Amino acid sequence: MKFNLKTKLAAAALASAALAAPVIAQDDAPTLPGQMAVSRITAGTYTADPLHTLVGFRVNHFGFNDYFGIFGGVEGTLQIDPSNLSAASVDVTIPVADVTVAAQGLKDHLLRAGEDGGEPDFFGPSPAPARFQSTSVALTGETTANIAGNLTLNGVTRPVVVAARFTGAGANPMNSKLTVGFEGTTTIQRSNFGIDAFIPMVSDEVELDITAAFEKQ
Repeated sequence: MKFNLKTKLAAAALASAALAAPVIAQDDAPTLPGQMAVSRITAGTYTADPLHTLVGFRVNHFGFNDYFGIFGGVEGTLQIDPSNLSAASVDVTIPVADVTVAAQGLKDHLLRAGEDGGEPDFFGPSPAPARFQSTSVALTGETTANIAGNLTLNGVTRPVVVAARFTGAGANPMNSKLTVGFEGTTTIQRSNFGIDAFIPMVSDEVELDITAAFEKQ
């Protein structure tokens, strides 16, 4: 009987430890520097962190599946005051020439010159950076807003609206700079910017998915 009692006590102790482990692990988990608290944002001028600001694009290919790529190295500024968020403004440039896709052959096509001196199918060689300049900010919730602005791409400027969401703010532990993060989505028609090759086999509609980090100056 003594052996059975000890065995049961040992089993109970192991079970208690197993139940406590997730709680202990959770208590010991480090707090992330960025938190979704608007109160952490301070007024001022911020610049885009080009290493962590991306614009993704997605198009449909022949009706079979969607293909996507990324523009990185985004630069620009954000002016923001948490007491007057509707007055915020953003001005960023996107280096189209640095487009990233999974296949080198496709990148070569995106940046290829037109045949016999004609227009290129897509961006062409040495394309100018795209630029987005906001014109107004309409709050849609405590952490969301519609950012209207002008997008210049391929030498053409058209109005677009980005549905934006605040995702976090805090001090970056790598450089101690106050950083704010946002995500956004919008959809454009590439034909509106003079990029109309292979429509509708390659969709005219292009989904843009934005993730941005801005550091206070």
